[in-house]
Amino acid sequence: MQNNQHEVIPVGFRAGKINGLEIITAKPVIDNVDTVTLYVGPQNQVAWQDYILSLKPKRVIFNPGTENPAFENMLSNNGIETTQACTLVLLSIGNY
Repeated sequence: MQNNQHEVIPVGFRAGKINGLEIITAKPVIDNVDTVTLYVGPQNQVAWQDYILSLKPKRVIFNPGTENPAFENMLSNNGIETTQACTLVLLSIGNY
């Protein structure tokens, strides 16, 4: 995403680094979120659902293995677009 000039704020379960960025293990307030791209399986999404809803993103991308119809419906009911796709593929074909 950084190679495509998108701002990245990595938030996750475990501390570490991704492409030089520190992973934030808290749930920070972030304004003007365009896209949340999930790499967390459905079994671990419940702990993040309220947080993701609070961000009010324009869309959430469910990467392969993260598909969750119940959460997708919850997001849609809150006016948030959902997509089942691979973020890296979307970026590589210019369809992000």
